[in-house]
Amino acid sequence: MGGIREIVFDTETTGFDAKGDDRITEIGCIEIIDLLPTGNSYHCYLDPQRDVPAKVTEITGLTREFLDGKPLFKDAAQDFLDFVGDSNLIAHNADFDRGFINASLIRAGFDPIDRSRFIDTLRMARAQFPGSPATLDALCKRFDISLSSRNKHGAIIDSELLAKVYLELKGGRERKLSLAPEQKETVQTQQKSIASPRGERLASGLTDNEKAQHAAFIKSLGDNMMWAKHWARHKAET
Repeated sequence: MGGIREIVFDTETTGFDAKGDDRITEIGCIEIIDLLPTGNSYHCYLDPQRDVPAKVTEITGLTREFLDGKPLFKDAAQDFLDFVGDSNLIAHNADFDRGFINASLIRAGFDPIDRSRFIDTLRMARAQFPGSPATLDALCKRFDISLSSRNKHGAIIDSELLAKVYLELKGGRERKLSLAPEQKETVQTQQKSIASPRGERLASGLTDNEKAQHAAFIKSLGDNMMWAKHWARHKAET
């Protein structure tokens, strides 16, 4: 499938310290080509091998009990990298997600993903709408994107929403329409046949009696008839 492939992704974590004790608990990725979701996705829950703070559970709905026994990041890392490939990664507040992904890759013995491959929709939104709220929720409301599927913060749900937001930030529905192959209109010109002016006036086919009857009829209409001046000019020319 041709076009520009990008990966919209999100992570959920146990906290904010990527290089410390906090770990990723969920990864969600949505494949887009030419800004449009293809239906391909990658999603996994991960065992952080540590407790999940109550505040995080309140936000994400993820508990230590639910995550216990899920794959470790080191065991899921290759599947994640295979799905991402060499595509750019789109994230909201990308520095946060990049920090956790790369810290986790390094701990698992993999090379980190180059910083240049990350695109931050938070920065895009702040540049386009300076001074306005730029959270994912705020952008969804700005672009009239339904939040009905989002009662908790979840990596795959947020990635699906972010894919729609990213499309809008890149030009929206008008851009979407412009992605169709350009259609050239075929204009057919029709030549109208224009008759050449006649050189000589045609002779009248009326008899003298018919002319007299017509003149009598015109006179009966009175001198104020609407086209009297045209009739007078006609008589002068004949």
